[in-house]
Amino acid sequence: MSKIENAENVRLFALNSNQPLARRLSEKLGLPLSDATITHFADGEISITINESVRGREVYVLQSVSQPVNTNLMELLIMVDALRRASAAKINVIMPYYGYARQDRKARSREPITAKLIANLLEMDQIDRLIAIDFHAPQLQGFFDIPVDHLQAAPILASYFAQSDLDLENTVIVAPDHAGVTLARRFAEFLGTPIAIIDNRNLEQQRGTKTTETPTSIIGDVANKTALVVDDIVDTGVRVANSAELLKSCGAKEVYGVATHAVLSKGAVERIQNSAVKNMVVTDTIDLPAEKRIDKLVRLSIADLLAGAVASIHNHESIHYLYNMPEVKPVED
Repeated sequence: MSKIENAENVRLFALNSNQPLARRLSEKLGLPLSDATITHFADGEISITINESVRGREVYVLQSVSQPVNTNLMELLIMVDALRRASAAKINVIMPYYGYARQDRKARSREPITAKLIANLLEMDQIDRLIAIDFHAPQLQGFFDIPVDHLQAAPILASYFAQSDLDLENTVIVAPDHAGVTLARRFAEFLGTPIAIIDNRNLEQQRGTKTTETPTSIIGDVANKTALVVDDIVDTGVRVANSAELLKSCGAKEVYGVATHAVLSKGAVERIQNSAVKNMVVTDTIDLPAEKRIDKLVRLSIADLLAGAVASIHNHESIHYLYNMPEVKPVED
């Protein structure tokens, strides 16, 4: 268990986005959740009152910018403003899921770079540090001029399969497109397995328009192997479902989906449940309502990872050990 030195000078707050994760983090740290009242008025305005002194304290605030995205973002910004005006000595934001991360560049003319806008808002709000997990693009760290601890869920996810009865000698890690090769390679290094790439190109994409057609070719050998399709986000579920269909048609024995952030927007749960995916393994960076916790979904907690990061940051210690595979077990709630 991670230990915090001089814990009496540390405060941990949780806003509304992921209370279960906050409680798990609190338990791992041995640090109680501090008291704040969050009120939503009828017109949508948010009011926050901090119910205990934070003067001169080091504060950690946990909030994922997940659905409802804009409400959760505003809760965070308002909370940080309240902490700053209450004379907190240091404000550290723990953002397990960084919303708007997919808007990290101008892909077409006259588009915003919203991921950078979010970084600007957090810095203008005068946070001192950001702790995040698996940015959609690791380069997002460069959007900030404050310390950013970019943690990785790959060791946790890979450890789940390493501890299972999976035949790793006949397992292949699959990138669902060429952009996912770096993540797939990192995952494969933990498990000592080869990788394959779904060549997700077709005529419509070459012409610059979007399509949801099933890809038709794979780079690498997947026949008679267990395939792990690895991604950072599972949102609509289309990509993992289409990948599983192609892999099965190319001779894969079983297909597992793997993703850090379970966004699971409308229709995703049904799509995954009806797909060729045996299990969809995700983390609890985003809290999921009961109706989305389907039989195929396996959730692993990042509470130990966050607890180790918070304790190491507070104690001025290295976080390098957090990039090793830990022991894991699924979340039960």
